[in-house]
Amino acid sequence: MAIGERIRFFRNLKGMTQKYLGIQVGFPEKTADIRMAQYESGSRTPKADLTNTLAQVFEVSPQALTVPDIDSDLGLLHTLFTLEDLYGMRAESVNGEIHLCFDENKPTASKSVFQMLAAWAEQAEKYRNGEITKEQYDEWRYTYSKLDTTQTWAKVPSQELSNTMVEAFKDKLKNM
Repeated sequence: MAIGERIRFFRNLKGMTQKYLGIQVGFPEKTADIRMAQYESGSRTPKADLTNTLAQVFEVSPQALTVPDIDSDLGLLHTLFTLEDLYGMRAESVNGEIHLCFDENKPTASKSVFQMLAAWAEQAEKYRNGEITKEQYDEWRYTYSKLDTTQTWAKVPSQELSNTMVEAFKDKLKNM
């Protein structure tokens, strides 16, 4: 799905008009709806700063807006083939259902991807069992990793902050 379609999806999910969304991201009221229509139609592609602002307005992760372009069945299948190449994902038929599987012990599999998929499976199970609502499940998916409690996420300081700290403690480190 192209980014314009994702913008439309989240705008509709939040019950916003194009004009309202355009104003929220900083476009003049007079042209706000036209600009948003251009992004949604794909005639314009938002730059990273606008994508980040849209994500803030929608209260989602920027990655939720910039998913791979899977507009066609063939495009989706090639995306899945790429996942097989990169992460060892495979398709299996089990009792007439198709399952996408990741083997955490496979050399090409990434442990962190496996853990993320396990967290997703856990939330999906909670939703299916009625432990969480559709809205809670969607919020978890669209803001991932913000609400994920299965892994420890650490914010890494900027290089500028790191350099400043090294400089500040350089003399103390020499005396140790």
